[in-house]
Amino acid sequence: MALIHKLLNGTYILRKCPKRSTSLHPFLGIHFADYCSSSLQKPVAAPGKASSQRKTEGGLQGHHQKEVALDITSPEEKPEVSFDKAIRDEMMDHFRRLKDEIVNHWIGPEGRPLHEVLLEQAKVVWQFRGKEDLDKWIVTSDKTIGGRSEVFLKMGKNNQSALLYGTLSSEAPQDGESSRSGYCAMISRVPRGAFERRLSYDWSHFNTLYLRVRGDGRPWMVNIREDTDIIQRKNQMYSYFMFTRGGPYWQEIKIPFSKFFFSNQGRIRDVQSQLLLDKISSIGFTLADKVDGPFFLEIDFIGVFTDPAHTEEFAYENSPEISPGLFK
Repeated sequence: MALIHKLLNGTYILRKCPKRSTSLHPFLGIHFADYCSSSLQKPVAAPGKASSQRKTEGGLQGHHQKEVALDITSPEEKPEVSFDKAIRDEMMDHFRRLKDEIVNHWIGPEGRPLHEVLLEQAKVVWQFRGKEDLDKWIVTSDKTIGGRSEVFLKMGKNNQSALLYGTLSSEAPQDGESSRSGYCAMISRVPRGAFERRLSYDWSHFNTLYLRVRGDGRPWMVNIREDTDIIQRKNQMYSYFMFTRGGPYWQEIKIPFSKFFFSNQGRIRDVQSQLLLDKISSIGFTLADKVDGPFFLEIDFIGVFTDPAHTEEFAYENSPEISPGLFK
């Protein structure tokens, strides 16, 4: 009875309560579980006292009773952190990824036979079926320069699409420097290989960008960037328009790569050049139609395919390749 009185009045507390066992005393089992679920902080008994109490309890419950193990942890104890193990695991992961890249280079992209890749007519590059697919993208707006536009990205209904939404505001920031504002964008992250090396997409076997989207009638700009380390070409991209029609129905958009025009810092360049499809680093969508208010764009997937009916190589005549006489 003295032991029961001590248990109920909290002379010691367990840091981690053992699971309820059917071998406990009928009276002790109920009150002991209720006592463990309490969040009250009470002093912890010394290890020696805890050991003597276990012996006494074992004697009261009989020789067939299993002894309950006590896990008493000091509050000063902290989980052990091994930096050497963390570095070793990180290096092993990078070497594993490097091995996969080497094997895929000999077998074929993504482990498929090379002849199968060369003969494919369509390929889904990005699709949205879970949070890990959203992590491959970033969103940005004119808030980075003091604007008021907001943009968000989340999974759509039933986790079968990505929903890009927000509010566009063309109000210029009050910083005395910027005179224009009002844009929101969604940009894919640059793929990375082992040891954080920059990778690129090879779309040289395709001639058309293929999207399945559902919008609110606003025009978007589709931007494609090449993988280049040249500082002068940092802000250069290839762009084309994507017009959404609004309504509840999905829309399939096909944009030939020959239609993408060359621009730098948002300005169309006089001298045009063809997009290098074997060095694609990222793709993005920009809204900047100067119409203030809410917007949304729902994307099912983004892919590429080969359109046999499209034979055009480049749509713009003011390029050195098509009209060399203009640039003498």
